Amino acid sequence: MSKVKIALVGTGAFGIKHLDALKNIPEAEVVCLVSRSLESVESVAKKYNVPRYTTSFEEMLSMEDVDAVILCTPTQMHAEQTRQCLKAGKHVEVEIPLADNWEDAEDILNLQKESGLVAMVGHTRRFNPSHQWIKNKIDRGELNIQQMDVQTYFFRRENINALGEPRSWTDHLLWHHAAHTVDLFQYQTGSKVIKANAVQGPIHPELGIAMDMSIQLLTESGAICTLSLSFNNDGPLGTFFRYICDNGTYIARYDDLVNGYEEPIDVSEVDISMNGIELQDREFISAILEKREARSSVRNVIECYRVLADLEKQLV
Repeated sequence: MSKVKIALVGTGAFGIKHLDALKNIPEAEVVCLVSRSLESVESVAKKYNVPRYTTSFEEMLSMEDVDAVILCTPTQMHAEQTRQCLKAGKHVEVEIPLADNWEDAEDILNLQKESGLVAMVGHTRRFNPSHQWIKNKIDRGELNIQQMDVQTYFFRRENINALGEPRSWTDHLLWHHAAHTVDLFQYQTGSKVIKANAVQGPIHPELGIAMDMSIQLLTESGAICTLSLSFNNDGPLGTFFRYICDNGTYIARYDDLVNGYEEPIDVSEVDISMNGIELQDREFISAILEKREARSSVRNVIECYRVLADLEKQLV
């Protein structure tokens, strides 16, 4: 296999991010797009010169020349669609989160083991050059994390997506946004979370979700993490990571990194690209071609979902 032929499902904000990323990967070829909206999928297919498009997920799975599927669909569809891809013999990369409950996450892990296919989850923080720079120093024995202080802030009092367009589904602070930090904290420290606490604010009367949440984590190594999440923040948006280490303090803002005194750190040479989504997709393609496990495979991220399930029990 010289090129991996891909079907991308979901032409919303993150579907477009993946299409832009895949253009830069010579070993990837997008051969089909899938969306519930015929008008949307047709428009995006023409813009990105994708030869086929459909509104039928099942029709796409029946296409023999589709090697792999990238899922950029609503959270509530992730687990079942991932299962369907694996059962159809397709490698699959599903955007975060893998599932919104532990039972589905564990079931997919077992299914992936049986299939032998590449099943990867979009834990993009593992691939952002800013976080890779920190991980490289840890792996070289130059740094140890004492504490991570993380803020995940959005202003989303209405059900809209990253492009400011109406959503047909509801986002979730715990199973989606907290998943990034819970996974990254264990990945960077190389240590499992052994204690986790969570509290949440009032449930939004229309969206049916908590708009504010606070999480505390402790790993076997003794590192701690404090995570604050909000959909009520009227200010700078995004996720900001403060690494308090035994040898320096660092602040990561997506692909930018500064030290504790806000002095910039050059991370442009950390990897082949500065785009975390592109690096994530490159890993997916490489894992398929090299017939190996991906860095954010279902097995490698499964502990994140075990912790999320434990936290959810505290919020009931």
